[in-house]
Amino acid sequence: MTTLENSFKKHRNIKISVLKSGLDGDDKKKIVKGYSDKILKHLGKTYTSRVIGHTIVLKKWRKAPKN
Repeated sequence: MTTLENSFKKHRNIKISVLKSGLDGDDKKKIVKGYSDKILKHLGKTYTSRVIGHTIVLKKWRKAPKN
């Protein structure tokens, strides 16, 4: 996680590719979403994520987004 924090010092958006495995489509979505949730929990409220296929797109905001 410190690698992500260091990367966000220079970039506002980061893409993380999750390796494809031999699981079904629904299982892959659950696993990738689970990784995304764990990363956001660690980083904090000023970050958001979006899952596109096997890629997690993380974005850093100046202020916490309003939900």
